[in-house]
Amino acid sequence: MNISQAPDGRDWSRAEGRPRDRSSDLSIPALGRAPSPRLYNPDIAPSTRDERRWGTYSLFMFWSNTAHNLGAYTFAAGLFVLGLKGWEVVVGILLASVVVYLGCRLSGPIGAATGVPFPVVSRLSWGVFGAIVPALIRAFAAIFWYGIQTYLASVAINAILLRFIPSSAGLQNYSFVGLDALSWISFVILWVVQLAILSRGMDIIRHVQGWSGLVIWALMIILGIYMLIKTGGHISLNTSTTHLSAGQQVLHTAYILGLIMGILATLMVNYADFTRFAPSQKSVRWGTIWGVPVNWTIFAVTSVVVSAGSLSLYGKVLLDPAEIFAKLSNAALLLVGALLLIVAAVGVNIVANFVSPAFDFSNAWPQKISFRTGGVITAIISLVSLPWKLYSTPAVINYFLGALGAMMGPLFAIMVVDYYLIKARKFDIDDMFSTDTGGRYYYRHGVNYDAVYSFVPAAVISIILAVVPAFSLVAPFSWYAGVLIAAALYYGLSRRSGHANARNGKVRVEA
Repeated sequence: MNISQAPDGRDWSRAEGRPRDRSSDLSIPALGRAPSPRLYNPDIAPSTRDERRWGTYSLFMFWSNTAHNLGAYTFAAGLFVLGLKGWEVVVGILLASVVVYLGCRLSGPIGAATGVPFPVVSRLSWGVFGAIVPALIRAFAAIFWYGIQTYLASVAINAILLRFIPSSAGLQNYSFVGLDALSWISFVILWVVQLAILSRGMDIIRHVQGWSGLVIWALMIILGIYMLIKTGGHISLNTSTTHLSAGQQVLHTAYILGLIMGILATLMVNYADFTRFAPSQKSVRWGTIWGVPVNWTIFAVTSVVVSAGSLSLYGKVLLDPAEIFAKLSNAALLLVGALLLIVAAVGVNIVANFVSPAFDFSNAWPQKISFRTGGVITAIISLVSLPWKLYSTPAVINYFLGALGAMMGPLFAIMVVDYYLIKARKFDIDDMFSTDTGGRYYYRHGVNYDAVYSFVPAAVISIILAVVPAFSLVAPFSWYAGVLIAAALYYGLSRRSGHANARNGKVRVEA
């Protein structure tokens, strides 16, 4: 039955047989019948051609925000502190970025082909109701990091207030639930700004992350030039802080391949949240090429220059760019530096930790929760979780957040194996929004138990490797273990259960 008008007023005329736009390498999918209200709202519906404005530049800047930020710099500087030479850090990050690129070349095209966000993509492999599970796992991993990143960025606001309004120091004498009044003001300012940006929708986010990406590039270039000038250009990529044997150097460089996944695995999983707005697969391909291997390699070089320069100037590696700006005697430069750090933090926090849970919560209860409402829920949970306490508790970071991160490998494996090997890139867009028991993705009571039975053992093993001290030597590679185990289990179970027959979809989009 074809119904031309859905509850939101959209025209659901069937897309089958519609001529392809020759300016694009995509056939834009559209619903051909009214979707189930339990699975649909306009924010998670297939994106229209007019909404597909995230071209190569936008996706490049998306990855710029994830690379050139405080957390990533601290990670790179930490590798330098471990004793790796500058060129080894660069090589390690380059190799890791190639792995991430290959993963994104699998996950990104799924979003562009289907036009739907990660939680809806998950309905293909987990079932229309089972998809809530991977979505919420991804959501809570993002929410806690969102709160922590907001707290860390608020420290820069504190520095500005203390420098230019000295009397504000008195607010530090009053505290509530472990945070002084001045820090509360700084945190709430950033909290409100980020929520206001997200509430305006994905197109505003596209503009904000485009500008913040430029600011971040400017920040890292300025720091690099500053260090080169201050050291007279005497920065060696062959310098290290600790002597390591050849074997240790190789092992630590290999660790980078695993540790980078701790930063980017979540974005590989929900890359569809952004590529669903790409006008073509070519945009996804080039945006990812420029954004991941090229961008992250340049980031590695600038980070090494700044780290080696700080070692030469101050006798130690400064792990936080804010420490460098704090050493500036010029108040104007301090203000500019702090503002740049704030913009950089906001940019990465929104794209990496805010968009995903907003879509994930919207998918959990589409009738009541829109993308904006999902953003409000994310912001509230991040606030009540008291992120400053989470950040100051190593056990929480290492075990709880480490466990959540370890689950990303199995989630990624199930998604890509299902789409490429089981369903051969074929999907039925109508059945992705249907509660009809005969639908392709209804499986059994709306859940594909092949995904559940593959995920649980893979996730348990990945978590054990990631958090149990006895496995510390292989902990950085827990993501890879989770991917391999989940991929093998899901492929075998799906072939045995006959779910490969779901490949006979009505719409096929080459990705």
